[in-house]
Amino acid sequence: MKFTSTYYNCPSCGAAQSFSPKLGKLECDFCKTQTDINSSTDTNKHPFSLDIKSSPNKIDTKEISCKKCGASFENSPYMIASTCPYCKTPTLTPSINPIPIDGIIPFAITHKEAQKLFKKWVGSLWFAPTKFTKYLDGDNKLTGEYIPHWSFDTDTTTSYSGARGDAYYVTVDKTITDQNGNRRVVQVQERRIRWTPVSGVVHNSFHDITACASSFVDKPIVEDISPWESNGIKAFDDRYLSGFLAQEYSSSLQQGFKDIKQKIAPYIRRKILADIGGDEQQIHSIKMHYQDTKFQNNLYPIWSASFVWNDKEYDYAINAQTGQVSGERPYSIIKIVFAILTIMIIAGLVYIATDPQAQEYIKSLLGY
Repeated sequence: MKFTSTYYNCPSCGAAQSFSPKLGKLECDFCKTQTDINSSTDTNKHPFSLDIKSSPNKIDTKEISCKKCGASFENSPYMIASTCPYCKTPTLTPSINPIPIDGIIPFAITHKEAQKLFKKWVGSLWFAPTKFTKYLDGDNKLTGEYIPHWSFDTDTTTSYSGARGDAYYVTVDKTITDQNGNRRVVQVQERRIRWTPVSGVVHNSFHDITACASSFVDKPIVEDISPWESNGIKAFDDRYLSGFLAQEYSSSLQQGFKDIKQKIAPYIRRKILADIGGDEQQIHSIKMHYQDTKFQNNLYPIWSASFVWNDKEYDYAINAQTGQVSGERPYSIIKIVFAILTIMIIAGLVYIATDPQAQEYIKSLLGY
């Protein structure tokens, strides 16, 4: 599918403008002229239904013609913001999916700030390879990208059945053996549980529960840098995308709802356990109903990086709103072995220093 990109040009010199996380405005890449983005903080929430058509449209690639230099290049089908590989101009293209983007959390952390956060995080890791700790000292840079997320509000009514366990104690005889090998009978208190069948209904209300809607990222890592602060959401404006990468959703709304149901299940379970009460609880059955469920299609900002070590790729992400860092980490076997040897040597020296027999043995070896 062919697209002609758009970009925002500077009112002073005509060059491209990019969004500046530091300023919260568009800024010219050359003359530094700034342009305000007066975006509303009001975003629509839509009633959710399993019947909503949300499946991502299927195309192989986007063939993009750069509006600035006229060059053509290919992009992945769900990429709606990138950079021309020839003239480096920010490129914006329309979304292709049936559900439009509702909101966006703009980048609040700059590239420089993200590098500092990443280096601090790496520095806190024990036994990381030296090459990894110096990863961003060279030409390696973090990539700024907006990742699509489904955001849900929902109220739940959950009926359950189970059992309440109340503890009580009984006195029983117990045979014990003392340190001299003598056996005797003593009386001890033994804990027992009295179980009572219970059933009930609990209510929960959830707001802004998010699920990553991209099939092209490491979802566990992206989920690990949540939560997102929903008070920072603005109505979608593609000027926030200028100068960054951005994807639209490639995972359906219905899949997003399945994902958030798994997220909220532990909270509902904890409320059931509290409702049962007692000293111990058992849950035998749960039946949940969802009411007044609403959703949004939003874009959230991350800085990301990849590091290759021993033929394995490690991915990292930084929440560009809150600064939370997440990712896998490599281990240096050499550092681990060295640490073990050091501990063994220190333990040996301590043993020699505190044991007279060990000291005499060492002296005999040395001919003293």
